[in-house]
Amino acid sequence: MKMNLVAAAAVAALGLSASVAQAGEARVEVRGGVAFANGASEAVAGAAIGYDFDLGATGFAGVEASGDKLLVGGASVVGGVGGRVGAKLGDATKIYANGGIGFCCGDSAAYAGAGVQQKFGGQFYGKIEYRRYFGQVDLNTATVGVGLAF
Repeated sequence: MKMNLVAAAAVAALGLSASVAQAGEARVEVRGGVAFANGASEAVAGAAIGYDFDLGATGFAGVEASGDKLLVGGASVVGGVGGRVGAKLGDATKIYANGGIGFCCGDSAAYAGAGVQQKFGGQFYGKIEYRRYFGQVDLNTATVGVGLAF
């Protein structure tokens, strides 16, 4: 049931964003960093695919699907779907807030976070992002990533 609600919300957001968007760009990325909870920390790695819609000269909104894995002890992959909304600072920099829901091991957890994305010229970009997951485990992640926008 939760999965159906999230999927319906994502489709509705995509439709709404597409109706007000002027243009946009798809993106794919890989990322790595640290996950921490209850005084312990572990390395994390992941990937994401998304689409950002232009909302004029200074704003954007986007959707994303991602997968992240703790790199210790064969921990399960955490998949997620969500969105982000933010401001464009010139042609190369985006700052944003994000949120969504992550899925792992039959459980789900909402997340919220923020980040900054910087183009390196052409289609390549780098980013720094923080997320906090709220659920069975109160988990935080801090990651850096590189990607390609097209």
